This record gives sequence, structure tokens and C-alpha cells, in this order.
Amino acid sequence: MEELTLDTFRQMLRNALLRIKERQDEFSQLDAVFGDGDHGTAIVAAMNAVVETAEKGADFKTMLNDMGFNVMLQTSGSTSTLLGAFFLGMSDQAEGVSLSVTAVKKMFAGGLNGVCTQTLARKGDKTMMDALIPAVETMAGFRSDEIGDILAAGALAAQQGADRTAGMKAAFGRARNYGERSVGSADPGAKSWACMLSAFAEAVIPRFAKVPSG
Repeated sequence: MEELTLDTFRQMLRNALLRIKERQDEFSQLDAVFGDGDHGTAIVAAMNAVVETAEKGADFKTMLNDMGFNVMLQTSGSTSTLLGAFFLGMSDQAEGVSLSVTAVKKMFAGGLNGVCTQTLARKGDKTMMDALIPAVETMAGFRSDEIGDILAAGALAAQQGADRTAGMKAAFGRARNYGERSVGSADPGAKSWACMLSAFAEAVIPRFAKVPSG
């Protein structure tokens, strides 16, 4: 697939909601180790708002902009704020009703930039950025004319980054108060964002579903 259409992007979002729902309890259990234990519930609610809004979009910029604002209006908390910033950042770099490989890379880079306006966390801090930053960096440098390949490469990088958080000491959120004791448990945000990015790839290339999602 050399261009990403609105319909395919909507399917990517629907698949992300499906896969996140399947692992909702897992994400909440991870969050309960050092936090409130509600991350699974929070990200499912946020993705529900995203998918609902996406059905009404007529072009990428408008759709992504509405998704970003609506997820923050309809749900509360850091999960919706970061997800909203991601889609608002994407909207800054997306135009029209279909996107080329280059445009898809720019859209995801814009999403990362949007998230960076809402958090000081960076790679290595044991947050969702340990999944998102490697994913976007990998997509940006991956050479292929197939959008599915770009998404798959980014998803694998996100999975690997999320897995690595288990060996990290937390630098953000409640987990940072545990110091060295935060080592040994993966970050729930990194895991859920990796799940979302993997679901994006799976919606475009079903064979990607065979790759373990961690």
C-alpha cells in the first residue's frame, strides 16, 4: 500500500481499540504495581472517544484535530491529554484524504512533537515515551515504499522499547517514588502505546498479528 486513506486509518484506530480492550486488565494490573491501577480503563475510554470522533472526519487534518480535542473534552487525566496531544500534533502535519509514505512519516513525527509539548519525559525515563520515541524514529529512517512496512517497523521498535522498561528505574509519576524498587515491572503506558502501534500495523498487514506483542 503506497498511500494511506481515511478508511484505512479509521480501521487502524478501530483495531487499536479492539486490541487495547483485549489487554485492558493487563494494563491496569501493571499500573496497580505503583499507581492507581486504572490505566487500562482510562486508555479504553480515551480510544473509544477517538474512534467515535474519527468516523465523522472528511479529511486527515480536520479528523485528527477533532480527535485530539474531543478525547481531551470527553475524558480526563494524563492518558487522554497525551493521546489528544498526539493526534493534534499529527493534524499539524497531515493534509488531504490520502497520505504518501513520506506524509505518514511526517504525521507520526508531528504526533511525537505534540506529545513532547505535554511531558518532559524522554526515552529512558520508563514512560510511554520509551515506546513512542523509538517507533517514530524507526519509521522516519525506514526505507520502503510500503506504508505497512513502515508501520510494522515502528511497531516492533515500540514493542522492544516497552519491554525494556521492565529493567528501568522510573523517573516520572508515582513510580519514581519507589526508586530502585520500580525496576522489574514494565511501564503500563509504554505497553499500551506499543499495543496501539502494533494494532495500527496489523490493520494494514494482517501477518503482523503473528509477531508477539509482548
